[in-house]
Amino acid sequence: MSARSPVIDIHSHFLPERWPDLAKRYGTPKWPWMRHTEAGKAMLMVGDRDFRPVYDACWSGSRRIEEMDRDGIDMQVISVTPLLFAYDRPPAHAADCARLFNDLSLEICTQGNGRLLSFCQVPLQDTDAACDELSRAMKDGHVGVQIGNHVGERNLDDTGLIKFLQHCATENAAVLIHPWDMMAKDRTAKYMMAWTVGMPAETQLGIVSMILGGAFDQLPDKLRLCFAHGGGSFAFLLGRLDNAWQRRDIVRGKSENVPSSYARRFYVDSAVFDPTALRFLADVMGEDRVMLGSDYPFPLGEEFVGQLIRNASGFDDDAKARLLGGNAVKFLGLTAAQTKRA
Repeated sequence: MSARSPVIDIHSHFLPERWPDLAKRYGTPKWPWMRHTEAGKAMLMVGDRDFRPVYDACWSGSRRIEEMDRDGIDMQVISVTPLLFAYDRPPAHAADCARLFNDLSLEICTQGNGRLLSFCQVPLQDTDAACDELSRAMKDGHVGVQIGNHVGERNLDDTGLIKFLQHCATENAAVLIHPWDMMAKDRTAKYMMAWTVGMPAETQLGIVSMILGGAFDQLPDKLRLCFAHGGGSFAFLLGRLDNAWQRRDIVRGKSENVPSSYARRFYVDSAVFDPTALRFLADVMGEDRVMLGSDYPFPLGEEFVGQLIRNASGFDDDAKARLLGGNAVKFLGLTAAQTKRA
């Protein structure tokens, strides 16, 4: 472990090696499943469609620890791929799916000897069921929850979603907000533009909907939120948003203050893949609001986790220590005992 603070990756994903046939379990088609192709490799499937090639770091705690050691990572927080959120499914099916994968994620964490932590998932389309599963999962040992940036047409200023976030504050659960179900599917179908264009746009939409919809003004300061993928395009277009807010009343929505003032209400991860972008992100958000996030071990994640921060110019050693782990300790609410185990 580093002398100053542990190095913590707050944005990494897992998939169990195997799980029940969900299409058979729920009697509906097009559920995710794993097609193992050779030793240590598999294809994540959706129905009969190839979705993403994966390898055993998704399910093998020992492989994950091996690669964490290679990259100098002390702790990782694992969360399921958003493909399994199941927000468009019947709430009872989504709740059962959440319980299933929440329990499986903790099984993987037991292989990490205290170095692996987990964000749970919840059936967010049903606020009461989501609150119940969050409470259960937190009691079982999860450190927070990963949610999508919208549920169908409901953005993060929706009354039910605000109620859920208020419950997260009550449960002292950190919240990672991950883009999913990206907009403009037909127009971004080629060249993986759903990831390169849709994800940043969806993330910005999630943040802006919370600001202008008045969600932040209704949520307690103690709620700890992080938007994945560097907050998408939010930081880079914040000046445009402020300008519009100041010039047209209609832009202000329900927000009480200028949009840039809300940047202190949430964290972002470092998954921007460019040192100039990272420096700008830290300038806008503050060096105490950016945390290491890799999207490991998926193909478009950071190949060597932490390399961007470690090699970036314009940050002193103290700032790099905060970005690499000090900020995550606060975001996750980790105790000294938990960090020492790493």
